Amino acid sequence: MELIAQRSELIEVAKGIRPADLYIKGGTVINVYSGEFLKQNIAVYKDCIAYIGTSEASIGEHTKVIDAEGKYVSPGFIEAHAHPWVFYNPVSMTEKVLPLGTTTTVNDNLFFYLHMGAKGFKEMVKDLKPLPGNFFWLARLVTQADYPGEREWYNHKDIRELLELDEVLGSAEVTRWPLLYNGDPFLLDTMNFIKELGKVSDGHTAGCSYEKLNAVVASGVTACHEAITASEAFDRLRLGMWTTLRNSSLRPDLQEIIKLITEENVNTSRILMTTDGPHPSFIEKEGFVDGLVRQAVELGVPVMTAIQMVTINAATYLRLDDYIGGLAPGRKADILLLPNLEDFRPELVIASGEIAAEKGRLTVSLPEIDWHQYIVRQPFAFSKSLLENINLYRYPHPSEHDPVPVVYFKSNVITQRKDTELPSVNGYADLSGHEGLVQAALIDRNGEWVSKGILERFAVNLDGMASTYNTTTELLVVGRDPEAMAKAARRVHEMGGGIAIVDGDEIVVEIPLPFTGMMTTNTGFNAAVEYHDQLLSALQERGFPFHDILYTLLFLTCDFLPGLRLVPFGLYEVKTDDILLHASPLDTMSYQIKN
Repeated sequence: MELIAQRSELIEVAKGIRPADLYIKGGTVINVYSGEFLKQNIAVYKDCIAYIGTSEASIGEHTKVIDAEGKYVSPGFIEAHAHPWVFYNPVSMTEKVLPLGTTTTVNDNLFFYLHMGAKGFKEMVKDLKPLPGNFFWLARLVTQADYPGEREWYNHKDIRELLELDEVLGSAEVTRWPLLYNGDPFLLDTMNFIKELGKVSDGHTAGCSYEKLNAVVASGVTACHEAITASEAFDRLRLGMWTTLRNSSLRPDLQEIIKLITEENVNTSRILMTTDGPHPSFIEKEGFVDGLVRQAVELGVPVMTAIQMVTINAATYLRLDDYIGGLAPGRKADILLLPNLEDFRPELVIASGEIAAEKGRLTVSLPEIDWHQYIVRQPFAFSKSLLENINLYRYPHPSEHDPVPVVYFKSNVITQRKDTELPSVNGYADLSGHEGLVQAALIDRNGEWVSKGILERFAVNLDGMASTYNTTTELLVVGRDPEAMAKAARRVHEMGGGIAIVDGDEIVVEIPLPFTGMMTTNTGFNAAVEYHDQLLSALQERGFPFHDILYTLLFLTCDFLPGLRLVPFGLYEVKTDDILLHASPLDTMSYQIKN
């Protein structure tokens, strides 16, 4: 990590022979190193802390003195596992969470790399350097759903170049953890390379038993955020993993897993907390890392312990504790002034020595980014007319004597196979007599293939919806009316990515997501909140029974969670590793349209 202030300059400020730029006076410093609350002053020079103590010798004629009497002075909060693509983008996320006290985010690069490749991603990382606060990355080694050409895109050369960047702190979660369990050569070779660099390897081990977890840890994974019980968290901690307690829009699990601390005499030095990419409205209501601290304290965690988990613990895990995570000479001046130790909403946020937010409002400028300059993949490489063929959305069912494997939603993201007898009309499944069933088609953006399935307990009264917001960022089309599905698909094609919902012949919801098909290009966080609320409300009115539509869409097309999934290779059963209905080529569909 680069610092602006020179060590020699900091020494002079500490001695009182050079004036500080900022001087925070009279506050109670939260010392996460010693675990003490100390009445002390802090002198800041350029982007660093130079002095902490009672001396006022570094106050000069032009030093800005901040009165912190009656307030608590905390290190800036760290989110070590962020996903800056849940409708919001890196700039709009920063606009929201920095005033809430999160001065460091470590971000998953999944969809950025998928659409930009190594060259475009590196250019974006460079252009985002002016963002206030510390904006780091973790690089994906594989996607969340295998697809033709994945290994060529995620190749040794490009991945290694990204991992060597100073802004990339290591590898992001491998959601398809069985690849690690089975000793995938590319992943193991890359894990060794990461170890040589001295960087971290984030993990994702949802559903992994203790016995299998041993093998995953042996592969080189250093952390995991997927425990949903205190017992699972203990398993990870005991096996040497940095254990991250999660509270997110999809998995609000903190109340349960915090028992690891409140009911067990556990060493908390290797425990972190994360929000794990919550939807925009969750952040608007619950906060970000500040919300984690607030809830942890409400659940009985000592204040010092809660703050340590999102400051010094996170910094130590990231191997940046010489620079961030605590208040001490030589560390970056990422400082919060907290009015109390109850809501943990800062009155003042200092990032890299600069006042960045006051009373919840950003006071510094954000970089203007032309997101499209980095993209190397076209939104759609086929004509919109292809989407007019209504047979594209129908499930092939030549014989009604054979049951159809239906994707039944048990929860937001967990599905199971439900074999269902359906009539066949003209070679396609007839859903007209089965309320609650909808068709689904995943259409390749390059126009090469389509995967098909039938969903149950998704949204019973949905005529048609199309969305590029999903793990593959291909065009996912869902509904009970092929005509409405076709219209929704064509509208998303026109927008270059996004979500559209159609009732009958009317487009009732339209959400443009032109940046990788996942994000708005709006710099204001409120735009993402409004889009999310509009989408969730519209689908719940049409029978969607769950609370987090974005993760339902996201994970329907992954290949690692239990149940049936719609992936680029077809209708996939995860447990048996079988393709139940293979993806079909789209060239035959094109022929039908032309003739």
